[in-house]
Parts: sequence; C-alpha cells; structure tokens
Amino acid sequence: MNALAPIFSDDQAAAHDRIAEVLRDMGVDIDDETLSPAAEGRGAVLAITGKAGSGKTLLLAEVVKSLTRAGVDLISGDWEGKRRKDRRTVAVLAPTNKAASVLRARGVPATTIHRILYTPVYDPEFEKVAEWLAGQGERPKIEALTDEALDRAKEVYEAHKSVPAALASAGLRGSDFITGWKRREDPLDIGLIDESSMLDDKQFEDLREIFPVLVLFGDPAQLAPVGQSGEMVFDKFKAPNLLHLARIHRQDADNPILDLAHALGDPQLDFQAFERMIEDAARRDDRVQVVPRANSDMMARSPVLVWRNATRIRLIAAFRAAFGASDDELLPGEPLICDGIELPLRHRKKRIDLEARGLIKGAPVIYLGPGSRPGFSKLHVIGADTPRFSASSIVKIEKPDEEEPFLPYAARMGAAFLHGAAVTIHKAQGSQWPDVQVFAPDLYAASRAGRMEAGQALWKRLAYVAITRAETRLIWVTRYRLSRPAAALATDDLIAKPEPLALESGEDA
Repeated sequence: MNALAPIFSDDQAAAHDRIAEVLRDMGVDIDDETLSPAAEGRGAVLAITGKAGSGKTLLLAEVVKSLTRAGVDLISGDWEGKRRKDRRTVAVLAPTNKAASVLRARGVPATTIHRILYTPVYDPEFEKVAEWLAGQGERPKIEALTDEALDRAKEVYEAHKSVPAALASAGLRGSDFITGWKRREDPLDIGLIDESSMLDDKQFEDLREIFPVLVLFGDPAQLAPVGQSGEMVFDKFKAPNLLHLARIHRQDADNPILDLAHALGDPQLDFQAFERMIEDAARRDDRVQVVPRANSDMMARSPVLVWRNATRIRLIAAFRAAFGASDDELLPGEPLICDGIELPLRHRKKRIDLEARGLIKGAPVIYLGPGSRPGFSKLHVIGADTPRFSASSIVKIEKPDEEEPFLPYAARMGAAFLHGAAVTIHKAQGSQWPDVQVFAPDLYAASRAGRMEAGQALWKRLAYVAITRAETRLIWVTRYRLSRPAAALATDDLIAKPEPLALESGEDA
C-alpha cells in the first residue's frame, strides 16, 4: 500500500484498504503479496461508488495490478488455462461489450458478464500456444505458425491479454483453434464489476453464484437498468460494504465538463438555469461549446446523443440526406454501430472470428464499401488491432414515420448493424468519445415531461450520462438543425495496414 498511497486521495485509500481487508479475509493478501487456498462456503460483496472523475477506474486498475503481483491469475473469458487446487483467480467484468472495451482501451483486461458464462474449448495444439502466451508454458513449435507469427501473437497478447485476438493477429480464425463451447460448471473466485449501475437484479444474482468475492464499481448518478424502478443493485448495500469516492480527479479539478455534470446534483436546479450554466461555461472555456445546429461532419465519427428514438431516426435521415446518400445503398465513410452477431449456435466458431477482430456489440464501425460477395461489406472497426476485413452484414437503417427499416445489405446471417450518426443516451452509457454533441431539445422535452427516477428528475440523469460521455469537448446543440457538410464522406482518415484476410466462407459468416 505504501507504494500506491501517493497517488490515492483519502477516499480512494480508504476504499483500497477496505478491498484489501476483504480480500485478506478470503485468503488473498495484496499488501504482503501472499495467497492461501480459497475457503469453502465463505464470501463477501462490497461496492465502490462515485461520480464521473472520482477515480473508480484508477482504483480498479490498481487493484488488478496488486492482485496479479500477488500471483492471482486473470480470467479473460476467452481462455482460462490449467486448473490448480490452490489457484486464485480474478475476472474483470462489465455488463456490455461497450463498457468492457472502454476498460480494455485503458489497459484493464475486461470481458463481459455473458462471456464469462461460456468458455471456449481449444484444440490441444493451440492450447499450448495459449499457455505460452499466458506465461504458463514454454514456447511451442507448431507447423501452422512461423516464428514471426508467434512473435506477433505474443506482442498482441501483451498489449490486450486476449488469446483469440493474439491468434487472429497470427493469421488464424477462431475455427482453427476453437473446437467448441461449454457452459461454466465450476464457480470462479474474485469478480471486479465495472459499470455496476447497469446491472439488474438477475445479473447480480448470477454473479453471486459464480463469484464468492464481488467488488462492484458504479456511478449512482447514471441511468438505472430498465425495469429496476430507478434503483441500482448497490443501493441496498450498507457501510462498511458501501464506500463512496467524492473527490474529483479526472482531467484536473477545473474541468468544466465535470463541473457541469456535478452541478446536476443540485435539487433546485431547473433546465433553464442549467442551460445558462452551459452558456457561461462556453464563454470561459472552449472545451464547452453551444451551437445552433448539429455538425454533420462530426457525426461521421462521433454520434449525436439524444433521448428519444424518433429524434435519433430523424437525425440519421438528415445526416444521410446531407451527404447525398440514397435509400438503397451506403456511402463509404458512413458510421455504423454493431448491434450483435446473428448466427445460430452451430456457428459459434464464426462468432469468435468476428469478436476476435473487435466486432462486438456496440463497436463503432465505418463502412468502406461492398464486399466481394453479395451481402458482404468491407468494414473498419474503430480501435481494433487489425481493423479492416470483409464480413457478411445485416445493415438496418430506420426511416422516419416508417415501421420497417430498409436493408442496404442483408445477408442471411452475420453481423447486424444500425446507423451510427446518432444514438440514444441509454445506448451510449458505458461509451466515451473525445468530442460529444448532446441534443438539448430532447433533454428539454424530458424536463417538460416531469418524469422522476429514484428521486431525481429524469432529464438530469440523462444530461449527466450524456455530458460524461465527452472526454475532451462537450458540444450543446440547441436547435433541430443540421449543418451542411464541409466535405464529402471519406475514409482516408482511417489509417490501417492493408488487410487481405476476409471473414468469408462457403456459408455467410
């Protein structure tokens, strides 16, 4: 703890000490870096809460580092390694792929709750590669992989702690090394759950069955899961198993975006007064801007955040019209969001092919053009190691006042996409972008509706989530208007090495 204390505030240090105390009682001493076998029938659950910028992710990351230094093995969900009687493990989880990918981008090896329920079965030959990547075996000699390919796989694994991603970088598909899937039968050990404000009661109970030790990290000011009546699972916790981080750390204490987000906690603040605060902040600091129309060029890479689904559809239609897109095709450079992978159970191996390349639910994607076969699209997955490939696609673009979307690409099965020029604030929860446009007329409509959630006006929770999606700049859009594009849609801003591998096979993949 002494080495970590200088970077912790008092409330972070208190939370770290409480986590260390719980882990010590369960046989994991992260201070002395010693381990004991897990005791049967014992368990503990605690929650660390705090608003945006309070240092929850930093604390979580430091706890993960302490656990790994103590010899606790990380469970990623894509490969688990050899079971040992005295083995202690930790899994870092998030409710959605989007939230997990945000953690991974910050160097924390995270996976989803759903993914931890099902584990892949590896071909024995490639199991040796996985063991070597994880430091549990010697460097293997495999005919299918050259020394250069193994070195590349090792480099990717060290950066992302993902065995499928590492093997994909070596030129393999999931179907080359995954022989099947099995539902988890044995419980795990320690679970660290980020974005726990998004957990519903059923997910929480599932986690308690799997993990004797659970540490939840969550923001009490965010939106609660649908059907939870505004209540979050940690609202039932009591001290000393509920700790709150109050001090603000992220992006310095003078961050105007965080100042605005925290001002929403004032019960006397109404929408008009809050909008005046935004205007005042914009006059003082260019990290906050107030504009009369949404920027269509920015929407190509960062979505406008809205409350109502009807607003989202109208903005997408306006964006496509502004760039001259027709109703029956996509333009290269249009943004998409992966809405899941629509494959039957027998195609689990193809699913891992896509997921290993970063095509997970919620992933931002840029359309590059049609693939070499009908129903296939060339895609660029934002933030992926090997971002460009071709995959069978089901693209659904909704139109105003029409029940059925049009489908410019519609394979029989494959990766499903929605347009990404605008998204709802609920869907954006767990994601972040450098610059974020927030559609103020929708938040005004929410304030006029007068709806409450867990004792707070819904518009304030919506505004809080929307504002805190911005990493560096908040743009407050005040009118139902869209700017004309300054240039045509393009893809030359997407820097990537040529990617010849296409995820195509005899059937749609």
